[in-house]
Amino acid sequence: MVSQHTIGARIGFEGVGVHSGTLVELSLHPAEPDTGVVFHVFEASGLVHEIRAVSGNVTSTDLSTIVGDRRGAHVATIEHIMAALYAMDVDNVVVQIDGNEIPIMDGGSDVFVRAIESAGLVAQRAPRRFIKVLKPVRVELNGGYAEYHPHEGTRFEVEIDFATAAIGRQRFCADLSPAVFRDELARARTFGFMKDVERLWASGHALGSSLENSVVIGDDDRVINPAGLRYPDEFVRHKVLDAVGDQALAGARVLGCYRSFKGGHRLNAMALQALLADPSAHALVEVSGRRAEPVRQSGMAALAVPALGPQVL
Repeated sequence: MVSQHTIGARIGFEGVGVHSGTLVELSLHPAEPDTGVVFHVFEASGLVHEIRAVSGNVTSTDLSTIVGDRRGAHVATIEHIMAALYAMDVDNVVVQIDGNEIPIMDGGSDVFVRAIESAGLVAQRAPRRFIKVLKPVRVELNGGYAEYHPHEGTRFEVEIDFATAAIGRQRFCADLSPAVFRDELARARTFGFMKDVERLWASGHALGSSLENSVVIGDDDRVINPAGLRYPDEFVRHKVLDAVGDQALAGARVLGCYRSFKGGHRLNAMALQALLADPSAHALVEVSGRRAEPVRQSGMAALAVPALGPQVL
């Protein structure tokens, strides 16, 4: 059976939140089998909130993915670190944070990936479980759609279409692996438009954004970052990175193809909710070589996403 893994050593980070602009200290700690990804949010009083990184704890998908608990504690912009953990095969880890937003670091997942590779992984005496997609599931929103299809591996097919010459229509398709994520997706940065900056600032967002961690498109429909893009199609690659991080909230690895058009955090969450809510669309399995052995037919629906507000691109 494919084993669960945790990290080989504690990993520490420090950086600013892209929306809050606040300096945050973050650390990853090895965890026992079947822990999953759990955020420990520390308050000044010493109180610690434990928030599991599962779709049932998603409280918002506006601008980023946010998880929280019933007492009001939350962690924002979790998608980049979740994508790194998921893609690099980390099943169990405790994420300690002294704020409410994951630091933006390089604008993608590259810093997290390199740190995980440096710490190494430790195989654990427990089988990794997978959510196997059994039939197509589709959701639609504002002219876009997202869907799951049966597939033997974990595949992403993402297409975007923006009415600006700097982006236009872009598509990226790949089976996910640590190497593919590290080399083709991890460095893709979050992006936005200069015309939206004042509105975002007024609403308390993008306070930590800079040309070091974000791709910015100017009023002339050109990328204003002096060094340009890291990939010719960096925009769609970042959308794939976000989709990987949002899928990581399934509570287990997904065996299937995730396809989206004009997607974002909201559609990612809706598609995952639809998949987990339909017992006939998925099964929880353990993988031995190329074979998937069923554990039970359903049981993941409890992780479904609650009704969320409108998505803001």
